[in-house]
Amino acid sequence: MRQIWSEERKFQIWLEIEILACEAMAELGQIPRKDATEIRKRARFSIPEIAEIEKRTNHDVIAFLENVAESVGPAARWIHQGLTSSDILDTALAVQLTESARILSEDVKKLRMTVADRARRFKMTPMIGRSHGIHAEPITFGLKLALMFDEFGRVEERLRQTLERIRIGKLSGAVGTHAHVDPAIERAVCEKLGLKPATISTQIVQRDRHAEFVAILAVIASSVDRWATEFRHLQRTEVLEVEELFSEGQKGSSAMPHKRNPITSERLSGLARVIRGNAVVALENVALWHERDISHSSAERIILPDSCTLLDYMLVKLREIVEGLQVYPERMETNLAMTKGPRACILASRSCSRSRTRARSGRARMKRCNVPRRRPGRATGLSWRMLKRNRKLRRDFPRAKSTAFARSMFTFNMSMQHSKRSAWIKSTIDRESQLPDWIEK
Repeated sequence: MRQIWSEERKFQIWLEIEILACEAMAELGQIPRKDATEIRKRARFSIPEIAEIEKRTNHDVIAFLENVAESVGPAARWIHQGLTSSDILDTALAVQLTESARILSEDVKKLRMTVADRARRFKMTPMIGRSHGIHAEPITFGLKLALMFDEFGRVEERLRQTLERIRIGKLSGAVGTHAHVDPAIERAVCEKLGLKPATISTQIVQRDRHAEFVAILAVIASSVDRWATEFRHLQRTEVLEVEELFSEGQKGSSAMPHKRNPITSERLSGLARVIRGNAVVALENVALWHERDISHSSAERIILPDSCTLLDYMLVKLREIVEGLQVYPERMETNLAMTKGPRACILASRSCSRSRTRARSGRARMKRCNVPRRRPGRATGLSWRMLKRNRKLRRDFPRAKSTAFARSMFTFNMSMQHSKRSAWIKSTIDRESQLPDWIEK
């Protein structure tokens, strides 16, 4: 990514655009073929020399053209014929953004592969789900990671969509009228660069395209921030269900040696704010004067390379966090126990949900106890009143007659889905109450 936005790469693209334009003109008979061949053969540039020339001209494109002309000789008179500076700048920018988007897409694919591996590993690891930051219902850590996998699937889709709208080049000359450059030249150059020619343009490619691109990057950065924040919360001392990898020799604090801080996740949250701020600047660049001004140019030289480079870094770092994440199932069980009743859920999720046979035996047991059965996916509740009426069922709950147990309802939820789905049992029971033998088994 750094190479894409380097001065070297920028001038390489500029030179290629100028050479391709000359070759297209030669194909149309507008300039001699031998001169186009000479330009391709001899054209060179020197970054230090361009910088020196720009001190005098105060114009980067003119400085570049003067430097290239020195290496070409007389045939250089055809270079840049009929074109304007923004033809080169905006077309080169489209190439850079296209290359950057492809790198980001690869980053997202690698991230999703890592998340998928971890989600499968922890798909049966129970933990408490939280809403408003408060314990709600049991979930699994694999389910949480599956949500992350799905979210970054939408990231891939957004990148594909915005790539089609950002890979737009233009060689239409001053104010976009094609008065001095044939549209066939624009089509030929864009095709060889892997771009699409603008349907219509002014002296620049319209900046709504670039604003959308940076806004998409800001949304992606916010998704990274969302999961960095999630892992930061789960690493808090009083939660500590997962933890960033703390490598050998790493230090947490100059004053408190016991500290193991989620510094990488915090770094990602901070960088996401930078990209979201850049999106505001990109939106401000949409409103330009008439056929163009260059108030967008100075801002884009910062926000576009910075946003692409930062997001590339963030996606790589998030993948490293997920890959090295330390997961503590025992702590998840302890936190489940804080709001009572998780033991039956844990035992059942370890046993019954892995085997349809065990799920069938559970239903058979319920049938022998005359427990009313409902359609799969519907809850079957066992209240104190039902226990009181059913002697056989009451034998499976030795403490059913106790006042303490009578005050707390034992609720049994079972749902059995299709063959490739898991059977789930969720139970809530007083910790002092004895579990029935068939659940213990």
